[in-house]
Amino acid sequence: MDGFTAALALLGVALLGVAAVHVCAAWLRVDSTPLEAQPFGSGLQPEEHAMSRFHVRWYPVTLLFLAFDMEMVFMYPWVRVVSAMGPSAVVEMFVFLSVLLAGVVYAWREGALRWT
Repeated sequence: MDGFTAALALLGVALLGVAAVHVCAAWLRVDSTPLEAQPFGSGLQPEEHAMSRFHVRWYPVTLLFLAFDMEMVFMYPWVRVVSAMGPSAVVEMFVFLSVLLAGVVYAWREGALRWT
């Protein structure tokens, strides 16, 4: 089987899987008409508008989360290739970690680690 045929076969299997999920969802749902007046939020009434703004203190927390998230996204593949690439990969990772550390230090200075 050549590459094009394999890709088409995989696309067909994916489309069949999506169709099967839709058929199962239609078969298992309780009511076919969705609720139009109430939002879906665990059945609770909303306390604020859905488009309301977040307080500015959450932005450093977001920055801190993204720093650690990006670290993990790039560190797992790096571990797999570091022995093949040699010392240059280690230097590049330390440069990357120093940039992330700068973001963490900024968030720390802004008070993202204080929860009171």
